[in-house]
Amino acid sequence: MAIFSRCFVLLSFSFSFFLLASASSEADILLSFKDSIEDVSNTLSSWSNTTAIHHCNWTGVTCTNTFPQNVYFIDLQSMNLSGEISPSICQLPNLTNLNLADNLFNQAIPLHLSQCASLETLNISNNLIWGTIPEQISQFQFLKVLDFSRNHIEGKIPEGIGLLNNLQVLNLGGNLLTGSVPMVLGNCSELVVLDISQNPFLLSEIPADIGKLNKLEMLLLQSSGFYGQIPNIFEGLKSLSILDLSVNNLTGSLPPIGMSLPNLVSFDVSQNKLFGPFPNGICEAKDLANLGLYSNSFNGSIPNDLIKECSNLERFQVQNNMFTGNFPSWLWSLPKLKLIRAENNRFSGEIPDSISKATQLEQVQIDNNSFVSKVPQGLGLVSSLYRFSASQNKLYGELPPNFCDSPVMSIMNFSHNYLSGGFPEVKKCRKLVSLSLADNNLVGEIPQSLADLPVLTYLDLSHNNLSGPIPEGLQNLKLALFNVSFNRLSGRVPLSLISGLPASFLQGNPDLCGPGLPNTCSGDQSRHRTANLSKLTGALSSIALVFVVAIVAFGVYVLRQSHKQKSQMDAWKSVFFYPMRINEHDLIMAMDGKAARGDGGAFGQVYIVNLPNGESVAVKRLENFRSQSFKALKTEVKTLAKIRHRNIVKILGFCHNDDSLLLIYENISRGSLGDVIRKPDSQLPWTIRLRIAIGVAQGLAYLHQDYLPRLLHRNIKSRNILLDADFEPKLTDFALDRIVGETAYQLSLASGSEKSCYIPPEYGHTKKATEQSDAYSFGVILLELVTGRQAEQPAAMDSLNVVKWVRRKINLKNGAVQVLDPKISQNCQQAMLAVLEIAVQCTSVVPEKRPRMSEVLKALQSINSRNSLASKELSSSGESSVHF
Repeated sequence: MAIFSRCFVLLSFSFSFFLLASASSEADILLSFKDSIEDVSNTLSSWSNTTAIHHCNWTGVTCTNTFPQNVYFIDLQSMNLSGEISPSICQLPNLTNLNLADNLFNQAIPLHLSQCASLETLNISNNLIWGTIPEQISQFQFLKVLDFSRNHIEGKIPEGIGLLNNLQVLNLGGNLLTGSVPMVLGNCSELVVLDISQNPFLLSEIPADIGKLNKLEMLLLQSSGFYGQIPNIFEGLKSLSILDLSVNNLTGSLPPIGMSLPNLVSFDVSQNKLFGPFPNGICEAKDLANLGLYSNSFNGSIPNDLIKECSNLERFQVQNNMFTGNFPSWLWSLPKLKLIRAENNRFSGEIPDSISKATQLEQVQIDNNSFVSKVPQGLGLVSSLYRFSASQNKLYGELPPNFCDSPVMSIMNFSHNYLSGGFPEVKKCRKLVSLSLADNNLVGEIPQSLADLPVLTYLDLSHNNLSGPIPEGLQNLKLALFNVSFNRLSGRVPLSLISGLPASFLQGNPDLCGPGLPNTCSGDQSRHRTANLSKLTGALSSIALVFVVAIVAFGVYVLRQSHKQKSQMDAWKSVFFYPMRINEHDLIMAMDGKAARGDGGAFGQVYIVNLPNGESVAVKRLENFRSQSFKALKTEVKTLAKIRHRNIVKILGFCHNDDSLLLIYENISRGSLGDVIRKPDSQLPWTIRLRIAIGVAQGLAYLHQDYLPRLLHRNIKSRNILLDADFEPKLTDFALDRIVGETAYQLSLASGSEKSCYIPPEYGHTKKATEQSDAYSFGVILLELVTGRQAEQPAAMDSLNVVKWVRRKINLKNGAVQVLDPKISQNCQQAMLAVLEIAVQCTSVVPEKRPRMSEVLKALQSINSRNSLASKELSSSGESSVHF
């Protein structure tokens, strides 16, 4: 017995020692994994052996409930981590789930994680993962979820993907994949989710073997380069609930659907080139045809036992195609349907009264089709409907009295149809914002009840046969658009409607009268004198109050300034993407007059701040924008901070309070290209100038085409091109509109640089930024490099900017040669003339004639290798072809 007791104690001790050793081992593995990670936010501070916290309670670590506990799930999503994903994590024998999504890991696809023998879920989405997917992807044999989405992965999808037999989720969306999708996905028979969306450089037909995936629930192929006909895949996709093939180049007709998709919730094939009739239904084709649901004569309801096959459908989107024939009538009665979008097709058919059975319907857009129908009574019975738009069809008859009775109705558009009869009273749609009945045959008076709709903002009743007066109460609404032109209205127009809207919105009504109209109403002059007297009395009363208000306002101002100075430092929030070892207070205190550089420009002052470690950063201060929440701001800056390109300045972090934003960039040693050009003794060799041009073009081409989301720079000028010690250019001040918001960006632009020669001429009236506008600004940079002349001359010198100066010169004999910088050797003249041609193309007055930045880059690289082929593609002949 004593021997047995001693053996039991010994075994217990050994088992306890094993457990302690196992726990220690797992903790050491986690710490080893942490060593390769850069944790600038110190999110993983709990990962330490110096604390009493068990490793199963460390941040992001989950262990099994069994004894002994083992790590099986590591979730480090959205923790601002960077560095390397180490294979040491694979030493955890029970690890099944690894989630590193939404961080800043910048490396090739970590294939070494295939050593994690038990790994079933790998999510590294929304990082900076790059490179191609190698064939060795098949080594992840036990994976059920593989998510590489929203990275910079390029190249072809390897056929090794087809060997992942256990895979249930494959997400490659939001990358830079090219080539065609291989015919191997049908081998992944367990797939539930397949996402290859948002890959614009793909060039592929939809693989027919996708039709073998009878467990597939989500098929997402939108916004990629798919072309050709949709193969007959629906018969095999029995479990499909979400289908999105939108925004591709698909052609031909839809394959038969029949009863193939009984679980379908969302169907989207919009924005393709599909044509022909819509196939006989997601519901039972035979019985529906027998009921006449595909004929124009049917206007009843579908029996419940027949709609059950498609009763889950919520979203139906086929807009912007070329579909013809009768619109599928069974859609209107589906009980869960929320969205119908079929605009810009050639559908015909009726809108049945059974629309009232679609009790969850929220939005209908069927504009620009050929529907021949009355507006059904059932429309007003759908209490969830907030938008119904059916312009440019052949709707006829009278509007039913309840057409606008939905309590949430916001937008109604029946313009450009054949509606007749009177205009019903509208009393129940209190949330109506926009109503368009233009270009119909409506008669009678404008109902007084329109003035009782509190949020009505857009009202277009033009081109009808309405008569009588304009209701006086309409002037109390904040109407941004009120168009009653070309009716038969009469009487006095309410004064505020005349003063606040274009006269063209009232024309075509000869019996209307009022100030500024062809007819002046009688008695207006006496009313005018009375009004002037009232204004004078009011003005005198107002002057008496000014002094009192001024004294009070001054006191309030002094108090507020005192409070503001006290609380200003407490309101700052910061996010650093790299370790900087400086806090907000020290950073702000260092931004004094000595640290300021240049005049700051329209978008804020720049400061050079020295950090405690001896390095320096550039800080740009943007003031008074208040465009978005801190969360939204963090998202936008993080999007820009993920940019990794040798010709784009890194964003290191930002600080933000209610009034200001401090953007922190890496500091580039030589200053800006503008500084170099402005120096009278500048001796920049042509080889360096050409290298600068190529580098800037590379950065812009990357923003325009290679980085996701696609970005515009919008503020290209020589002052925003920084040069490092080797004269390598780096773009700064890029995409500020995403950070400060479009409104604030426009105001800043208007305040300081709208007359700048870097801004293309069309921007003055379009106010719209495009890739062509960036190309124009880059063209001005090229002109500066070729001529050695500042873009905008000081007032004491020639007042012509570089664009106008070059345009005048090159129209003269040998003018192209005359604009070249005389400080450059004539040996470089041929290359300089070739670059000049590109600059002229980029600064074309017509935006459509400007080349894309990818084309410009190829041309410059060709010039750099002494091959003029690319430059000849941009121009049909030699230097004499440079013209405007």
